Order: sequence, then C-alpha cells, then structure tokens
Amino acid sequence: MIINRLKELGYSYTPAPLKPEGFPFNSAVRVGNLVFTSGQVPFLEGNKIQGKVGSEIDVEEAKKAAEICAFNCIRAVGSVCDIESISRVVKVFGMVNCSKEFNNTSSIINGASEFFIDVFGDKGMHARSAVGMQLPSDWAVEVEAIFEVTD
Repeated sequence: MIINRLKELGYSYTPAPLKPEGFPFNSAVRVGNLVFTSGQVPFLEGNKIQGKVGSEIDVEEAKKAAEICAFNCIRAVGSVCDIESISRVVKVFGMVNCSKEFNNTSSIINGASEFFIDVFGDKGMHARSAVGMQLPSDWAVEVEAIFEVTD
C-alpha cells in the first residue's frame, strides 16, 4: 500500500486541495488513465526550502527539497483520485533554482527520482528531465510528474 510506504519513509499523507488557494489552476488534472501534476515546490508542514542551489542551498538540502516536491506530487494525485490507484510513474520534470556556477541539476532531481523508486519500486522508474533556471518565489526546486493510474 502506497500510504503505508509513505509512512515508513516518514511522510504523513493527506491529499492536496484540488485548487491551491489563490492560484488559477488545479494541483493535478486527470486525462484518461494519466494524471498530470502541476509543479510542486518544497513546502511541507509550514517549512519552505528557498534559495539558490550552489550558493545558498547545498546539494544535500536541495536533494531533500526535490524529495519533498515528489511527495507533494503524490499528494497532488490525491486531489483527483485515490493514490492507491497509481500504477507507475511515467515522467518527471525537475527544475532547479541554481546559481550561475552550479551545473549539476541532475544530481538534485535524483532526490525526486530516488523517492519515487523507494515508494513504487520498479514502477517508480520513469523518463525524466532536469533543468536549471530561475524559479518563482526563489523556491530551491520544483517538480512536476505524470502518473499512470488504474481504477
């Protein structure tokens, strides 16, 4: 069970709201058997991870930020269906708010990829992109994902 696995990994699951407060979009959209999440940031239980990776945020903290984003992607799926219906992670797109000299975005987004594999096993293996850019509100990392679900 996915919820039990999340608990084993130290995460207390509650679904995200369908429409984030103050924003003109949904946390996730289901099309057939695919769920597309909006970009999820490292905000959990009142804690935020913000700043430039490579100058203000170190690699380990940024990897943890990507993991939190991945957890929030699962929560976003919960806004449109039961997360126990997730049958695989299809695609992950990770964005890193990095300083000019930082060029190892892939290692940061590994935090999200490894988390999905820890939760889903082989069904957590996915296609992926990891890019560096300037992120809104100075979030350290943002991750969006596509999941396959079955009913």
